[in-house]
Amino acid sequence: MTAFRALLILLWAILVGYTTSVITTHGIGLLGTFFGDMATMGWPGQFNLDFMFMLTLSALWVAWRHDFSLVGVVLALLALVGGSLFLTTYLFVISWQVNGDVQQMFIGKSRAAA
Repeated sequence: MTAFRALLILLWAILVGYTTSVITTHGIGLLGTFFGDMATMGWPGQFNLDFMFMLTLSALWVAWRHDFSLVGVVLALLALVGGSLFLTTYLFVISWQVNGDVQQMFIGKSRAAA
């Protein structure tokens, strides 16, 4: 679990640094670029569509893990728009909340207890 948490911290730090650099250079116009690339039907758009589907699956997993409660739906929306910045933070926090129990971390406390 220590190695996994270290990986989460490393991924988060790299992504924050990269994102900061991109925002500084190109501004905050992500959505226009993201959907614009998809509209051109090229490889950048294919990658963005694939990534959007991964974000959707991540959001569904977060909502499911929280039994589609209000908190789960809010966290799912954050997962959908926050991507890896959200997911690395989320996994780091819940790894502590469940004391490193991987089963509880991935399926939730209620399902792990059953």
